Amino acid sequence: MNQKEKLENARARFIDSMAQNMNLYGITPSVGRLYGLLYFNQQPMTLDSMKDELGMSKTSMSTSVRQLQELKMVEKVWKKGTRKDLYQSLDDWYETFSDLFSVKWRAGISLNMTTIERNLKELEEIIEDSETSLEIKEAAKMDKEKLMYALEYYDWLTRLVDSIESKEIFDFIPKQVDKS
Repeated sequence: MNQKEKLENARARFIDSMAQNMNLYGITPSVGRLYGLLYFNQQPMTLDSMKDELGMSKTSMSTSVRQLQELKMVEKVWKKGTRKDLYQSLDDWYETFSDLFSVKWRAGISLNMTTIERNLKELEEIIEDSETSLEIKEAAKMDKEKLMYALEYYDWLTRLVDSIESKEIFDFIPKQVDKS
């Protein structure tokens, strides 16, 4: 295996690993591979060149690029003399993680807190109803305690997401300083 092949294999391995990790955040592996391709490419790429490199359809490529743009991971760039749209990766992973993490976690927090608050109201009705059996009241009280604990957790998680969005998190966990 020559040095160019070793380089290409190392890039492919990292891109595959990155694509699998992005899947944890709800980003499909194919979109993750597209980001990896753009990340390692030295020049902006057209949809056609991305399509050829990854073997995806142009429609799928366009949808994937749009998703990466919405996630602030890719931007459209202009190049003199080129009529086709060009795209390049945005390489601030701290910012990308912050944006992606915040959006995904806020949605989950909101959904869960809404459900918990609704359930707490219903549990309170069960507990206060004079016709509810003692057994059911005790079970409702236990459930209420568990949901109150969950609310405390989601309050903490909200503050964590707030600290990420405000960049305050970097006061506690600084970005790595370039030592080169």
